[in-house]
Parts: sequence; C-alpha cells; structure tokens
Amino acid sequence: MKKYFYIFLALLGFTLIWQGVSLLAGRPFLPGPGETVKALARLYAGDKLGRHLAASLSRILWAIVLSAVPASALGLAAGRSPRFNRIISPVIYLLHPLPKAAFLPVIMLFLGLGEASKIFLVGFIIFSQILVTLRDAAKQVPEELLDSVRSLGAGKADLLAHVTIPAVLPAFFTSLRVSLGTAIAVLFLAETFASESGLGYLIVDAWTRVAYGEMYAAIMVLSLLGLLLFALTDLAEALLCPWQKV
Repeated sequence: MKKYFYIFLALLGFTLIWQGVSLLAGRPFLPGPGETVKALARLYAGDKLGRHLAASLSRILWAIVLSAVPASALGLAAGRSPRFNRIISPVIYLLHPLPKAAFLPVIMLFLGLGEASKIFLVGFIIFSQILVTLRDAAKQVPEELLDSVRSLGAGKADLLAHVTIPAVLPAFFTSLRVSLGTAIAVLFLAETFASESGLGYLIVDAWTRVAYGEMYAAIMVLSLLGLLLFALTDLAEALLCPWQKV
C-alpha cells in the first residue's frame, strides 16, 4: 500500500507541474488538467470513451493471452534442454532485436486491417520478451536443487510443477511488466493505421480536429490503462509468488 501512496504523490506532483507549465505557456495546445478532466467527462458522457477503451483493452488482453502461453512453454523448454536451446537460440537472436513496429505494414498485408494484425503485432513483442527472459531464468535454476528433489522420487512433471515453474515465475512477471509499456506504445501506433476504434485512434482523431482537451484526455486514459495493467501484474505476482516482495 505504501508503494501506491508514493505513486499517488508522484501523480499529484506531475499534475501540479502540468498546471504550472500550462499557465506559463498560455497556448491552446496545452490545456491544464482541469480542462482535460472536463473533456474526459464529455467523452465519457457521450459513450465515446468506453467504446475506444474497450477496444484497446481487448487487444492488449488477447495479445497477452495468445502470446504468453506459447512463449512461456518455449522459454522453459529452451532453458532446461540444451539441445532445444541450440535449435531455438538462432531464431531468438534473429527476431528479438528486430524493430517489430516497423513490420506493421507487412503484418497488415498478411493479416488485413482488422483486429488480427493489431493483436499479432502487440503479441509479437510480448512473445519475444517473455521467451528470452524465461529461457534465461530457467537456465539459472540450480542443478543441486533439482537433484535434491529428484532424490525424493520426483519425476519430470513434478520438477516442472514444483521447482522450475515457481523458480521462473518472478522473472515471468518482470518480463510482463517490461513488455506492457512497450506493448501499449505499439498499440497506439497500430491503432493509428486504418482503424476507427481504440485510444490511439481517439488521440489522433482529436489531434486532427484540434480538440486538444480530448486529445490529452485520451492520452491520460491510455496512461492509466498501462498503470492499471501494471498494478494487476503486481497483484498477480503477489498472489502467485507470496515469497516475493512486490
């Protein structure tokens, strides 16, 4: 709880700085927090905000679900099997450093302009980061620990369920937190291409209409969405990794 109190203080400080800069600038393209909140209320009242927020949240959640499971399985397999790691490592070294957002036009050519291309792009980023992190974490599981559990009669399934997975879970949540920030930034980019829904679309649409209050309101909501997902990741780690201090 103390951590979130400090987050609240940071938000309060940011709001005060924002208000001060807005007053000093005196420009219409930088409204203060009060005007932005009023624009946010108008968007909410018109049911515009809910529709776009639901679209962005749906894309993020589908991307996490569809990418985290196979990435975790491949990462664990590569981390515990040197033979499999020799096969998958070259692929990792080729794909992981690529600027994946640059492939958005190519992805849209293959998957079309609908939901699939946006979800795939976000999932591609999450997949890569989770795979690399879990592979490295699985490699670090001490062999002495595995041997001691084997001596008690544990089989491969027992070692996976009771040793390897608990050992790499904190690394999984760390990679998920790192991925979320990147994924939301890329989601914004994806929603500005051939899209009529999502917070990214709403931001650019407000910008083109010179509705700066709505633009900042949508940016605020996108930021809060990232903060909410980050907090939910912390909560999941606290529940599944009670030995960790989150």
